[in-house]
Amino acid sequence: MAIDYHKLKNWNFPVLQHSYDADDSMLYALGIGVGAAAALPDGEGALRFVYEKNLQAMPSMAVILAHPGLWMGAPEAGVDLLKVVHGEQRLRLHRTLPSSGTVTGVSRVKAIVDKGRDKGALLIVERELRDPSGELLATVEQTSFCRGDGGFAAQGQPSDDTPPAMPAVPGREPDLVCELPTRPESALVYRLSADRNPLHADPQTARRAGFPSPILHGLATYGVACHALVRSCCGYDASRLRALATRFSAPVYPGETIRTEIWRDGTQLQFQSRAVERNQVVLANGTAEIAA
Repeated sequence: MAIDYHKLKNWNFPVLQHSYDADDSMLYALGIGVGAAAALPDGEGALRFVYEKNLQAMPSMAVILAHPGLWMGAPEAGVDLLKVVHGEQRLRLHRTLPSSGTVTGVSRVKAIVDKGRDKGALLIVERELRDPSGELLATVEQTSFCRGDGGFAAQGQPSDDTPPAMPAVPGREPDLVCELPTRPESALVYRLSADRNPLHADPQTARRAGFPSPILHGLATYGVACHALVRSCCGYDASRLRALATRFSAPVYPGETIRTEIWRDGTQLQFQSRAVERNQVVLANGTAEIAA
């Protein structure tokens, strides 16, 4: 079954409520490696995310709240799920994410872009997170690259405009660099907060997918980059991070060190992250915005 543009564009997502507590916020932070920073002699700032006293939520935790799950796996979606990869992730924080509470998530398919029969399609889903009073907390946008689903426009269906590309990082040396380790068990901890895909835990599943061993979740790497920005540019004050966007360019293996290179222009940031041991860029064309 091929993509049906109109069916996907009008997909009926359930309205989801997601309640979380202080333990959930601390577990998420541990899954993206904040505990290692908290254990250092200067770790007082990081401790705010893994200890209940004066607890803060890491802003990137918003991307896992009220997530609609693997809805593209439904047969009627017409998407070849085995060929779908997470391409880009955007987050806009309208208010500081509480360390515990209940949020309501409303998702919609924002755009479907036909790249061509042999080039796949882009599927962009936007999710709004609101608190119990209805106030908008965050807008989350996920771009999926559907490698096996291009060519639907040639069948007379519409195709949305391709969104603007994320800007490349400057060619000069970065203004700031933050190296953060991941632990060998990072994926096993992170999956307790979010995605339990066996690709991130089971060696046999990873080998069938073409990897020598389980890989770290892309959104866990995204969380590590968020930690680097909150640490390096926000003084561990989570309320200062306003937006975070990036493109996933390569997988990370648990235990690798992630080096985030940051270019700063006032409150506007650009960044990229690389796996140090392989000198491989794993997050590219990153942008962020912080409060002054």
